[in-house]
Amino acid sequence: MKKLLLIFAVTLISFSAVAQNNDEGFKFTVVKENPVTSVKNQASTGTCWCFSSLSFIESEAIRINKLKEADYPDLSEMFVVSHAYADKAKKYIRVDGALNFAQGSSFGDLIYVLRDYGIVPNEVMPGLNYGTDRHQHGELIAGLKGYMDGILKNPNRKLSTAWYPGLQGILAAYLGPIPETFTYKGKEYTPKSYFESLNVNLDNYLDFTSWTHLSYYEKHPVEVADNWRWEQAYNIPLEDMMTIIDYAVENGYTVAWASDVSEQGFTRTGVALVPDMDAIQKQAEQAGSDQAHWLGITAPGARPTFNKPVPELTITPELRQQGYEEKNTTDDHGMQIYGIAKDQNGNKFYMVKNSWGETGKYKGFWYVSEAYVRYKTMDFLVHKDAIPKDIKKKLGIK
Repeated sequence: MKKLLLIFAVTLISFSAVAQNNDEGFKFTVVKENPVTSVKNQASTGTCWCFSSLSFIESEAIRINKLKEADYPDLSEMFVVSHAYADKAKKYIRVDGALNFAQGSSFGDLIYVLRDYGIVPNEVMPGLNYGTDRHQHGELIAGLKGYMDGILKNPNRKLSTAWYPGLQGILAAYLGPIPETFTYKGKEYTPKSYFESLNVNLDNYLDFTSWTHLSYYEKHPVEVADNWRWEQAYNIPLEDMMTIIDYAVENGYTVAWASDVSEQGFTRTGVALVPDMDAIQKQAEQAGSDQAHWLGITAPGARPTFNKPVPELTITPELRQQGYEEKNTTDDHGMQIYGIAKDQNGNKFYMVKNSWGETGKYKGFWYVSEAYVRYKTMDFLVHKDAIPKDIKKKLGIK
C-alpha cells in the first residue's frame, strides 16, 4: 500500500509539473512606458470618456512640466461631467430631444469643457454629494432624463427662465456646486486659472479614426450616438493609425483611446486579445487537450480568460469595417494607452490604464494585443507632435 501511495504521489507531482510547464501564463516585458497617474474607479457610471481623457491630460501635464511623482495632478472628473451634462441639456432642448441624453460622451467633450470652463483638482470637487464613497450615477441620470423630458414637453408653451437653474440645482445636489474660486496648496485659483497653471495648450490635440467608408486625410464627424457635441476626427488608413500610436508612445506621449470591451477577448483579468478560434481549436487538438484548457474556461458558459498566448486573427481594414457596420464594434469604453510591451513569444502588446479601480491581475492596468487595437479602436486623441512628419504632411498639419 505504501509503495502504491508513493507511486501515486510521484505521478501526481510529475503531472503537476507538466501542467505548470504547459500553462506558463503571460510573461510581459516592458519596451516603453510613459508616466500615468494612479488608477481611478468610475464605479457605477458611464463616464469612462472623462476618466480616460482626463487621465491623458494629467499625463500631458506631467510630460510638459516634467513633474515628479509627488507633484502629479489629480483632476476632478465630476467637474467635467457636471459641465457636460449642463451643456448637453441645452442642446437636447434645442434639437427637440433628438439627442442621446445619457452618460456617454466623447474626448472632444473634455477638450470643450477645459477650454471653456477650466478644471479643478479632485479634492476641490470629488463629486460625491449623495451619500456614498464611490461614484453611482443611476439615480442621477434617471432624474436628469426625467426632468429634461418634462421640460421638453414645454407645458407652458414657452420655456421659463427657471428650467436651466433647476437643472443646475440637480447637478449641484449630486456632484457638488461648481466653485468660482478655490484655494489649493496655499494659492487661490479660478477653474480657468488653475487649468492655465497646467500649461496644456488645447490647440495641440487632434482626434483620429479609421474607416473605409470615409475619405482619408479629411475630417469627419465621429459617427457614434455619444458624440453629442458632434466632434470631428481625421480619418486615416489603418496602417497610419497604428504608426501614430506607436510613434506617440515611443516618443514619450500617451494616447486617449476609445474602444470596444464587449468582446470575449477583452478579459477581466488584465489581457485583451482577438483570438483566432479555428487556430486555437487546431492547437488544442494537436496538443491532446480540450479547448477549455486553452481558453481558461472552468465552467459552462464562463467568460474565457485566455490565460496564455493564443493565435490571433489578422486584422484588415475590411474586417474592422465589418465589425463597425454589423454593430459588433461600438464605442463602449475609453481608456489610456501609455506603453508598449512584448509577451514571451515576442508579440506586441499595448499597456493600457483602465478606470475600473485596482482590479484584475495587473491592478487596474491591461495588456492589449496589437491585433485588438487594430480591430477595436473607435477613435483616439493625441498631441500633434506625436504624429510622424510624413503623416502630418498628408493631413496638412504643421
